[in-house]
Amino acid sequence: MKKNGVRIIFYFPQRIKKIILTPLLLLVLGIFPAFAQEDNKLATLTKQIIEAKTNEDLYTPFEELRGLYFSRPAIKSEGGITAHEAGKDNRYTEFVELLKSLESKRKTLEPFTSYYTALTRYSQLKYLEEKQAWDEYFAQGNTYREEIVSALEKAIDVTIPKDVLNIYSRLLLWQFHRDQQDAFAEQSLSDLMNSVLEYSKDTKDIKPIKEVADKFSAYAEKGKSKELYKIYADKIAASDTKEEELGSIASNFHKEGNLELAETIYDIYLDRITKSLPQEKLIPLLIEITQAFSYKDEGAKDTLYAEKIFAKIEEIGGREAFDQELIYLRAFNLEKAKEYQKAKDNYVDLAQRYPAATHNDEAVFKSGIISTYVLRDIKQGRSYFEKLAQKETISPQVISSLYQLGLLSQWEGDNLKARGYYDNLTGKAAGDFSETVNLAQERLREMNEGKPIEYNLKTFLDLSLKEENAIMDMTKLDLRSNPYRINKDAQVHVSSTSYIAQSGCMQVELQYLWSGHTGTKKPSLTEAEFNTTYKEPGTKEINLVVVSPTGIIDRNIDLVDRY
Repeated sequence: MKKNGVRIIFYFPQRIKKIILTPLLLLVLGIFPAFAQEDNKLATLTKQIIEAKTNEDLYTPFEELRGLYFSRPAIKSEGGITAHEAGKDNRYTEFVELLKSLESKRKTLEPFTSYYTALTRYSQLKYLEEKQAWDEYFAQGNTYREEIVSALEKAIDVTIPKDVLNIYSRLLLWQFHRDQQDAFAEQSLSDLMNSVLEYSKDTKDIKPIKEVADKFSAYAEKGKSKELYKIYADKIAASDTKEEELGSIASNFHKEGNLELAETIYDIYLDRITKSLPQEKLIPLLIEITQAFSYKDEGAKDTLYAEKIFAKIEEIGGREAFDQELIYLRAFNLEKAKEYQKAKDNYVDLAQRYPAATHNDEAVFKSGIISTYVLRDIKQGRSYFEKLAQKETISPQVISSLYQLGLLSQWEGDNLKARGYYDNLTGKAAGDFSETVNLAQERLREMNEGKPIEYNLKTFLDLSLKEENAIMDMTKLDLRSNPYRINKDAQVHVSSTSYIAQSGCMQVELQYLWSGHTGTKKPSLTEAEFNTTYKEPGTKEINLVVVSPTGIIDRNIDLVDRY
C-alpha cells in the first residue's frame, strides 16, 4: 500500500472493470481509515519483531501478524462495494513473502519464519480442501507440502526440546504426516512425544504440554494424551495452587468438555481434600463432583468416573451418606453405564429404604427387568413384578409389571395364568396406558388363535431365558437410546452396534429383530436404528436380537423413561 495512492481492484456484478482509487475517493467511500489502521498494525508488529531482544518477545507479535493475514474481513463502503474481493482473507502467499522478507532483515528469526511458513502452507492446503479450490490444490499442492516439511525440519534443527518453538514445530510435522497417513507418521509421533517429555522436565510454561495433549486427544491418541494430561496436571499440583483453585480448574475443564484432563486434576484435588477436610465438609464436595459426571442426556459425562466417586462417598460416609435422590442417581448412572448388577442392587436398596420415594415403582420395575432379562433370574424378576402388580395405586410400572407377568407365563406355556394377568392389566388400565394394553391384546390374540408368541419377541425371550443360550451375554451387541429421559412427543433415537468378525470386502447383511415397547415406530428387519416417540409415561423396554447369515450374533435390552 502506498502513501500517495492506493491501487485496488473492484469487481461489479454486471460489468467487470478495474478502477484506480485515489486517497480522496477512499476517504469518500470510508475505506482508507480501515486500510490505514491495518497498515499501522502491520508496521508496529514488524518493528516489534525486528527489534525483539529475546525469543520470548517474538511469540505474541508473530501470532498477531499471522492473524492479520489468515483472517482479514472484507471492507465495504456504505454502498456495499467490497474493497478487496477474492483473497480478501487467508492471504497465505502474501504472508509467506513477508516472512521471507523478515528473515532477510534478521537471520536469527529463522526458527520463527520457518515454523510460520510451514503453518501457513499447512493452513493453505486445508483452506483449499475446504473451499474445493482444486486448480490451485493440484497445481501447487506438492510444492506446498515440500515447503512444509523443509521449513519444519529447518525449525527443528536450529532449536532444542526446551524451546517452545521446537515442540510446536514437531507437533505440526506430526499432524502433517498423520494427515497424509504416510510412512513418517509413526517416527514423527515418537520424536514429538520424546521432545515433550524432555521439555516438561524443567519448564514453567506448561501451556504447550496441554496443547499437544489436546491434539493427541483429537487424533484419538488416547494413551499419549492421557500421559501428557497427567504431566500437565502434576505441574499444576506442584505449583502453589490452593485446593479451592485446583477444584475450580478441574471444574472449568469439565465444563469445556475436556473430561480426561478434568478427571486427572480432580484426582489430585480429591487426594488433597480427602486428607485435609472433615467428613461433613468432604462428602458434599464429592457429591457435587459425582453429580457433574453422572449420566445426563446432554452435557459432559463419564458414568464410570461418577461411580468411582460414588464408591468413595460410600467408603467415607457409608450408606448413610446417601439420601433417596443420591441412591437413585447412582442406580440410574450405573444402568446407563450398563453395570446392571450394581444398578439393580441400588434400585433394590432405594425401594427398601425409601418405600414412598418418587422413583419407587420405577426402581422395583427396573429391578425386575434387569433380574429377568439381563441376569437370567426369572424367579427373582417375577417377585419384583408381583410386588408391583399387587399395588392398589396404579402407575405405568404397575401396568407394565402385569404385562411382564403375563408374558413370562405365556412363554412358559401357562396360558391360563397369562390370560389372567392380561385381563387384570386391561381392567386396571381403565382405558389408559394404551401402548401396554395393545401389547397385552396382541398376546391374547395369539393365545386365542393358538399361535406362538410373535417371532421377534419369542426369539428374544428364548435367548434371554433359556439356560442353553447363556452364551448370548450382550457383549457382542450394544443398544443405545438418546435421550433416555423424555417428555410427551419428544423423539428418541434408538441405535445398535454389532461386534462381528471382519469378512474382507464383503458387507455382511444383518437382520434386526426388534420387540418390546418401540413406541410409535415399528422398525423393520433391515433397520439398525430408528426414531420413535411415546404417547404415555412409563419405563419402556426395547428388545433387540441381531442375526447374521451364519446365525444369531447376540441380544440386548435398553430402557427409556417417558415422564
